[in-house]
Amino acid sequence: MTTALTLTTSSRPDGVRVLTAVGEIDMSNAASFATALGDAVTADGAPLVVDLTAVEYLDSAGLSVLFPHADRIALVASPLLEPLLTISGLADLTTVRGQ
Repeated sequence: MTTALTLTTSSRPDGVRVLTAVGEIDMSNAASFATALGDAVTADGAPLVVDLTAVEYLDSAGLSVLFPHADRIALVASPLLEPLLTISGLADLTTVRGQ
């Protein structure tokens, strides 16, 4: 059974916005993830951190949501996801750091 996806947006004290995803990101909820990411990315180019440390599964549909925003986001990922982000080439386009 798929783990539900929870998405929250917050701001750190330094003003950096953070989109935190918890659960699984797959084709069943990639559209929700895309909407939340699009809403969190600001037109003024302010940095956005996408926290994927609590994501247990990320398929190609979820991964494809990240690529169009690669120049405006930084990713924080668990050791489980770091190889996927590297192999996909996303780590070459944006900052990916461990938790």
